[in-house]
Amino acid sequence: MLSPRNKPDLMVKLRDVPHTPGVYVMRDRLGSVIYVGKARDLRKRLSNYFTPARSKLADRKTRALIDSIWDFEFHEVRNETESLLLEGQLIKDLRPKYNVSFKDDKRFLLVRVNLQDDFPRFSLTRMKREDGARYFGPFVHGSALKTTINWLIKKFGLRVCKPIRPGESDYKHCSNDIIKNCCAPCIGRVTIEEYQRRMAEACGFLDGKGMKDLLVVLEEEMRKAAAKLDFEKAAELRDMVEDMRRTIIPTRSFERGARARVMSTINPMADVKELQELLHLEKPPLVMECFDIANIGMAHCVASMVRFKNGVPDNSNYRRYRIRIVSGQNDFASMAEVIRRRFSRILSEGREAVGGDEADFTQESPLEAMQRVAGGVRLPDLVIVDGGKGQLGMAVDELQKLGLGGLPIVGLAKQHEEVFFPGESDPVIIPHDRGALKLLQRIRDEAHRWANGYHQLLLGKRVAESLLDDCPGVSQARKASLLKAFGSVARLRKASVEDIAKLKGISHTLAEGILAFLESRK
Repeated sequence: MLSPRNKPDLMVKLRDVPHTPGVYVMRDRLGSVIYVGKARDLRKRLSNYFTPARSKLADRKTRALIDSIWDFEFHEVRNETESLLLEGQLIKDLRPKYNVSFKDDKRFLLVRVNLQDDFPRFSLTRMKREDGARYFGPFVHGSALKTTINWLIKKFGLRVCKPIRPGESDYKHCSNDIIKNCCAPCIGRVTIEEYQRRMAEACGFLDGKGMKDLLVVLEEEMRKAAAKLDFEKAAELRDMVEDMRRTIIPTRSFERGARARVMSTINPMADVKELQELLHLEKPPLVMECFDIANIGMAHCVASMVRFKNGVPDNSNYRRYRIRIVSGQNDFASMAEVIRRRFSRILSEGREAVGGDEADFTQESPLEAMQRVAGGVRLPDLVIVDGGKGQLGMAVDELQKLGLGGLPIVGLAKQHEEVFFPGESDPVIIPHDRGALKLLQRIRDEAHRWANGYHQLLLGKRVAESLLDDCPGVSQARKASLLKAFGSVARLRKASVEDIAKLKGISHTLAEGILAFLESRK
């Protein structure tokens, strides 16, 4: 059996950290990410965590973080803006315990322009879509971006109205032409070609073309205004120059799944091969699927399946499930249901791939047939169940019923990161500094995030529209608390006054009123 690793000497490791901007990641003794931070100077920032005199002056939360740090890793970037982008993306993806900011789904601003329109315009968005439009960004400094966009609109006379193709009727309700902020393409003051040339030049500025020369001109105007004692104009020009510098600073975009490229798996395929060796698999697990159950309070249970291909997330093949058959909190039965539904679907698609002829599946096992059939959904090389022996046993039973008993499957118990095999009582312990374990942790954490995200989405829908909206004395906060605790109005009807009154902010009298209201609305 493999033994756990010893704690690394962090002071020695600190000597290799450069004095450059970057992002650092803290891990606990189980290898889980507990904190993500950014720094102008990585060496100086990280040394603060391991200087005894400074750590004693830290607040309680920071001291708890320092006590939990077992290891760290860092990633260099080109500037502070990139460090903020990367930090935000990693926090959203990894959900570290000690981070507060960036845990919501809010994204940095992008500039969108659809150059296919006759009269394209700039708009701000936080979501990049495959819609044929061109996107610039993301931009970290929202106020600086808005100042820059407004300046570009005025300089090039671009429209801000929302109609796809504005006409004379729109011009009647617009004052931008009067104040010289728009070239008025809606009434033909400029041709389509001229307007699109203006927009192309404005887009060039967002790409950084000609911006340096412009900044030189604006700085010269600022100095002249100051020399004339026109300090108000000089300050306005100074702020504009600073906003433009902050907007056009070169940055790389860090998208979803970026952690698979920038985290400790510098070579994902090396981790895949190492996992094959440590788990004694017949072939590399190039395709892995991991299953997780999310069941909070008495709310409806949901499940997730995430797929990794060649060691990185295959986002287009993620799946979410609402548990239909199992009632109450039963993670074992819920795992059995989602495994049955997932692989029954794969077998069904395999039959369709051969024209629906089930005879092909009667002369050989379903596993052999699926390995032979081309097309359809490919069976994974390794199935991972989030949980210990109980969840693993239920999953194995379902696979055997479907004729897929030979499919490689393991369970990953989170408490000690133990890997369980079917029919074996002793787990495999993979050292926490091995890339193979970090690969398992990433796919497990991704399944956990995907399941919890779906659970919160469903809960949000139930909170948004509910019979409780009309109940006297029930605020939005109380409604959310009730639905989180009981899962649905139907379950709330069956609860006792005492059970409802146990919730924070709900008195015995209000609990009686809630049940009376629900009884009247049957």
